[in-house]
Amino acid sequence: MFSVKPMKPTFKCYLPPVQTDVKKTIEPPIKKVEPKLLPGEIVVNEVNFVRKCISAESSQDDLWGKLICTNFKVSFIPQDTPPKQKSQLSHLLLGVHDIPLTCLEQVVTVNDTKGKKKVLGSNQKLKFNPTELILYCKDLRIIRFCFGEAGPESAKKVCLAIAHYSHPADLQLLFGFEYQGRRYHESKEDRVNGSTPRGGLQTPIFDRPSDWDREIKRTGASEWRVCSINENYAISPSLPEYIVVPVSLADQDLKQYSIFFTDNRIPLWCWNHLNGSALVRMASISDPLQQRKIDQRVFPAITKSHPQRSEVIRSDLDKCLPNIQDIQSAFFKVRQICVIDPFEESEERWLSSIENSRWLEYVRAFLKHSAEMVYYLDGKNASVILQEEEDRDLNCVVSSLVQLMLDPHYRSLVGFQSLVQKEWVMAGHRFLDRCNHLKKNDKVESPLFMLFLDCVWQILNQYPAAFEFTEAYLTVLSDSMWIPLFSTFLFNSPKQRAQHLMDFARNKAIPQGEDQVVYFPPVWDWSQQFSIKDQTLFNNPMYVGKGAACVQNGEVKTFKRTKKTYSSTLRGTPASLRNGLKGGEDTLTRRGSLVSELKPYFTPVKDVVESPSERFFRDWFSRPADQQGLLIPLLIPSHVALWRLFFLRWVPEACIPKGGTITAYHKLSQLVDEIETLQSQLRQYKGPSPGSTPLPSQSGPPSDQRRMYFKASSPHDPPTPPDFLTSSFPFTPMGNLCRRSVHGTPISKFLNGAKIWLSTETLANDSL
Repeated sequence: MFSVKPMKPTFKCYLPPVQTDVKKTIEPPIKKVEPKLLPGEIVVNEVNFVRKCISAESSQDDLWGKLICTNFKVSFIPQDTPPKQKSQLSHLLLGVHDIPLTCLEQVVTVNDTKGKKKVLGSNQKLKFNPTELILYCKDLRIIRFCFGEAGPESAKKVCLAIAHYSHPADLQLLFGFEYQGRRYHESKEDRVNGSTPRGGLQTPIFDRPSDWDREIKRTGASEWRVCSINENYAISPSLPEYIVVPVSLADQDLKQYSIFFTDNRIPLWCWNHLNGSALVRMASISDPLQQRKIDQRVFPAITKSHPQRSEVIRSDLDKCLPNIQDIQSAFFKVRQICVIDPFEESEERWLSSIENSRWLEYVRAFLKHSAEMVYYLDGKNASVILQEEEDRDLNCVVSSLVQLMLDPHYRSLVGFQSLVQKEWVMAGHRFLDRCNHLKKNDKVESPLFMLFLDCVWQILNQYPAAFEFTEAYLTVLSDSMWIPLFSTFLFNSPKQRAQHLMDFARNKAIPQGEDQVVYFPPVWDWSQQFSIKDQTLFNNPMYVGKGAACVQNGEVKTFKRTKKTYSSTLRGTPASLRNGLKGGEDTLTRRGSLVSELKPYFTPVKDVVESPSERFFRDWFSRPADQQGLLIPLLIPSHVALWRLFFLRWVPEACIPKGGTITAYHKLSQLVDEIETLQSQLRQYKGPSPGSTPLPSQSGPPSDQRRMYFKASSPHDPPTPPDFLTSSFPFTPMGNLCRRSVHGTPISKFLNGAKIWLSTETLANDSL
């Protein structure tokens, strides 16, 4: 039977939309508009009467204003300031229409009348007057400006200025060095009057022995010590000055054997399990003839650090994981599918195209290998050494994921930031090269940190109550890579960071001995970018890691929430199914149900001997997940999904009004805020006293101390989500993804429309 649903029209007119006479209906702006500049920021070039394209379909909603290029950003200033949208994060350093120059991937100029297009680089000439400027951004935005009413020479000059200043010749020319120097001197008086150590930053930087000492004590690594042989980077330029090594290894031995490793990167301690096993990372041995010496001296020291003297497992990541070029290629393909290819042309093959990009395949590969390392550490009580040629790329991803799965501390906000600082920044990941901030060599560019954040999101998506932070936080963190105002993502190594900041301090007359964290802070001080209110979007209302308060006998006590075992609410799924595993005989399940989907992956095959690792994972999945314990992600394709908020937040076709995960986040935040308000009132309640019963305060905590972005609703509020909530929240695709329109529906799609509609309807009926 055919569905009674009306057919979705698939035909689209091939003629361009009727345009009104712009010259008659739109008067050129005459109001003077000025940019909002940061300390040290200067205007390099500007052009008036520019139209920013908001929609590819028509120019009705386009904005008119001034386009400005500064030494920090590309800024568009609308002539008539539109009302502030509630659905956007309000960045303190960037306006709604601002793009940092380091965020630009490509600067493309177009002349429609001559049919010419050119990708501009630094110090290039432009032989035609551009009618359009298209900016392809590293955060996946596509911004389009039209110069129909602007002066042709002014338009050409601003395009050339944007291309030139987005290709800095030297690291010191990035705007962060000018901005932080001005900011330091302007805020000097405030620091003297009420200064706190490191500006009140809670995240450890791991540039001091004390930070490593605390980590050793926290993890109980009693057989490991902080070593200072790399002070002033005497041994390796890419390792931190202070590293953690086995107690049984003397400094002299480490110096002697360091020359056998690539870039002198001796084995570096990462983390210790409660059972005594350690996670270690190291570079490849540059001289194979010395392999035996290393096997006899260095590896036995790692074995000796284990209480049971367990074996050491070595994993060569170069042999079992994709390389950085493969990862870059996959990211390029998935970006092309999500934001560049016209959606109406690719929607029928969209899912298969995503899978063919191999991005999700690589995400699965890193998660799978990390889970295998977890088995050795937790299941076999064995220490693990992660080996990579330079120990600066793949090792960063795997070591971080292993610790994230094993240690709930790293699933808190401060803990996660310390993990990134320890395993990426201080371990010498080449952020400058991999992000290609100077746009000098595309061959070394690779989105490894983006891949890591995607892997983190996959685990967060499967175990949302185990993380203190949200996917909005992960997305904002990825965007911060392209804002060159913080030291976290600017350098290739700790030594390069120290040298440049030393030169920076000398050039800006900063007193010798001043803490680098103070005069060139890391990204972890989020108050530099967002208000206290907006930072609450980072807080996960479902997080069960912290104790909740209750009142017993008039006293406020805390208790730790634990995950209860509830029967599954999936249709056709028995109560014996836990985490996708069947624990007993199953009843007949419905065709297409989740049980039949998962059964082939987890049902043991008869007459096949189960390996210890398979038994370990089966036993773990057969129990309810402990949100504050070990977490292992499900890796079957149906559980590894596209990170929609990151990849599709600028795509209008994918934006769901009042839909997406934000609707659940909205309700949960309101509920948690109401609970915390009641708890605050209970704390103010002093208990019964003779002759009187004091009433609790009717007000909760001050608004600037409330953890949730969405406050508890009142009885008068409508039950439906607010109009500004969309699946792209807290971002908006309006004006941030403007492809050049493709007029008309592809003829193949029109001819196949009936077949496409029929197959879609048939699938819909089958799933009911």
